Amino acid sequence: METIIFANGDLDDTDRTAIHGEPAGLVIAADGGARHCLELEITPDLVIGDFDSLSEAEIEQLTAREVPFERHPVAKDETDLELAFQAAVTRGADEIRVYGALGSRWDMSLANLLLLAHTEFRNARIELVAGNQHVWLVRPTRALILKGEPGDIVSLVPLRGNANGVATDNLEYPLHDEDLKFGATRGISNVMLADRARVTLRQGELLCIHTRLSLALNGTKEG
Repeated sequence: METIIFANGDLDDTDRTAIHGEPAGLVIAADGGARHCLELEITPDLVIGDFDSLSEAEIEQLTAREVPFERHPVAKDETDLELAFQAAVTRGADEIRVYGALGSRWDMSLANLLLLAHTEFRNARIELVAGNQHVWLVRPTRALILKGEPGDIVSLVPLRGNANGVATDNLEYPLHDEDLKFGATRGISNVMLADRARVTLRQGELLCIHTRLSLALNGTKEG
């Protein structure tokens, strides 16, 4: 099941354009992410969190639309986005696209990026979208196919240790069953040579960041 999650970070015009073209599916707002839903005239299927980022007026607007709420205490072990991921997976989500996961708070942005590596969500394909940048986690069990244009930037960042047996297709600096060392920068700023590229690995985990240059230049929607 395809699911859209709105977090409480930043949205730009590119995000708003892409969101209007999203297929209908389950929509979950993580606390202040519900504000983005109100601004975009989207009625979420669930708002989850401790609600410390929503005003009473915004809660009243959502209540008037009969939106279900799942309230959690402020003193909790999970962020609101982690709770939203849990709710999505519990409801059967296997394709999740997240808007508003990144913003001015580096601690929250980093935590949201690392949520992709949480073992609880390993069976879901999760994509973070921030303007012209798209982020996925690559595991050995599934190849990542990137769709873009020649000239787009692709960066590969190992997590939790070295990434072994990394192989790429249609990138300017190819990798052929090679290792990327944790903490090193060899995988940064590769370049797509075609409208599709492929990334696989034998062991470990990689964050893949795809920067769509056409979106940065003209704000067009991802195809």
